Amino acid sequence: MSPAPAEDPQRGTATESAPEAAASTAPGIPPAALRAIWLLVVSAFVVILNETIMSVALPELMQEFSVGAATAQWMTTAFMLTMAVVIPVTGFLLTRLPLRTVFTIAMVSFLLGTLLAAMAPTFLVLVLGRVVQAVGTAIMMPLLFTTVLNVVPASRRGRTMGVISIVIAVAPATGPTIGGVILDLLDWRWMFLLMLPIATLALVLGVMMIRNVTDTQRIPLDVLSVALSGVGFAGVVFGLSSIGAAAEGDALMPPWIPLVAGVAALALFTWRQLALRDHALLDVRAFAAPAFTIALAMMVIGMMAMFGTLIVLPIYLQNVLGESTMDTGLALLPGGLVMGVLGLVVGRLFDRVGARPLVIPGTAIVSAALWGMTTLTAQTSLGTVIAWHVVLNAGLSFMFGPLMTSALGALPRRLYSHGSALLSTLQQVAGAAGTALFITVMTTATIAGASTGTEPTVALMDGIHNAMVWGALISLVAFAGSFVVRSTPAEEDPSQAAAPAPAAVDA
Repeated sequence: MSPAPAEDPQRGTATESAPEAAASTAPGIPPAALRAIWLLVVSAFVVILNETIMSVALPELMQEFSVGAATAQWMTTAFMLTMAVVIPVTGFLLTRLPLRTVFTIAMVSFLLGTLLAAMAPTFLVLVLGRVVQAVGTAIMMPLLFTTVLNVVPASRRGRTMGVISIVIAVAPATGPTIGGVILDLLDWRWMFLLMLPIATLALVLGVMMIRNVTDTQRIPLDVLSVALSGVGFAGVVFGLSSIGAAAEGDALMPPWIPLVAGVAALALFTWRQLALRDHALLDVRAFAAPAFTIALAMMVIGMMAMFGTLIVLPIYLQNVLGESTMDTGLALLPGGLVMGVLGLVVGRLFDRVGARPLVIPGTAIVSAALWGMTTLTAQTSLGTVIAWHVVLNAGLSFMFGPLMTSALGALPRRLYSHGSALLSTLQQVAGAAGTALFITVMTTATIAGASTGTEPTVALMDGIHNAMVWGALISLVAFAGSFVVRSTPAEEDPSQAAAPAPAAVDA
């Protein structure tokens, strides 16, 4: 007779038994588990790519559906809002359901949303399709994090997280490039149609290959927590996203209203989670680990810099330098490729030297790149812009992978799913904050210049310069914080190594 599932007082009774040999202490990753991780990485890349792929299509959508810029921006805003609302629930889903079930929910949602968007007869239906897409995207990253943390030994997590950092950073960075190429050759609907066969194949393979690698637990869903997190995170993201529109006079309401409502709801949400403890929807006790909190704060600053430059550089390239949509996308491609290559190298280095020796030079490079971008003018060559963007992405690659690994590796096993959900949620908030900061500073300075009779292109260039200055100043905070990031390589905590191991992934 097989032994009964082990009971962990912090996790409850497992619904699936675990092998005695801990996967986290194995010398390598089982081949079947490695195949499943690669499948999740590819799936995550495809779904996250859609977060920014439509940015270059906004002018065409405005013309086809006869909508203004403020309305068209809901293509991005609705996606980010949905992500911010759904991600906090993934901690509950990953605790309550087997990983294969969660993967199926994510990919089916993404497929349905993609199909709906591709066939959309009106702009409202298109936005609805993007919302359904975002549900799948929101679930995918915490799912990938949780799987890796449960099947990859601590000594190899750096290189694995290096691959994941490619998904986190390169997918949104290359979205405008891929979108620009597709839009130059085909109709905008092909941005969705080309995703359908890839996502379908990933779904089929996932159902065949992915098995549960965590102990599921029957826990109740706290409806009040869901409501508070929805209002809180959506309010903050919407408020931040509205700041730029408010500067142009196109906001639906004053940004401070959703921001205040969001912050108040998040305060109540935090109190509620602390009261629920082991049954929390999103266990905020993860912030009690200083290494997690510091690394997460650094990630937020890095994401603000990346998304801020991603929104401003295309405006600069097209409206100041006069580059085409396709050329703009291609100009941003080298930076994305450099980040992808370095992500693998940095991951291996992390396994040898830890986070701090990588993060310190990484933040220094990011700061240097942002300060370099403050020197851009209307006469700057395209090659110079590409070079600074490559340097920025190189620095970010030395930050993202080590910071993610350091943050999540600092948590006990029972908080893996909650920590990954917190990381993914705050990435969305950081993206909205970075976009809001850069666009607001740029727009305010541009309007001020135009009001004094300054030539429009010159006024816009002044606004872009001011935005880059703010980004460079924030990068100095990240550089200072890099010196307190945990420096030692990730090692398995004895208390975790002794815990019952999760079931291995098999085909």
